[in-house]
Amino acid sequence: MEDLNIYQNNYLIVFVFLCLGVLLPIISLFIGKLLRPYKPIEAKYTTYESGMEPFHDSRVQFNVRYYIFGLMFVIFDVETVFLYPWAVAYEKLGIFALIEMLIFVFMLLIGLVYAWRKKVLKWT
Repeated sequence: MEDLNIYQNNYLIVFVFLCLGVLLPIISLFIGKLLRPYKPIEAKYTTYESGMEPFHDSRVQFNVRYYIFGLMFVIFDVETVFLYPWAVAYEKLGIFALIEMLIFVFMLLIGLVYAWRKKVLKWT
């Protein structure tokens, strides 16, 4: 019966942090709205371009390769987030974790080779 209370206490802690994570940004944004001055001026709604008046359309079409390059960076950046805890706890996890991580890295390498062959990583 004691184990059940411990688990309920853990869920209560998670629930409290979840509520705080949702309520604190909402409360701080509401307090900021109450405290900041509200003085709408026509000039505030104009486009600002380094202190000069804009002279053409501000929307510029980017090459889709830049987005794909950014996504590839994010994927391999997140990979390091998964590799770090594994490296720290490697001795405790044993050979099963080594095989599991090798499979994970192999799958990422397959994705990298695929992107390389499709010339996604070619900058120009």
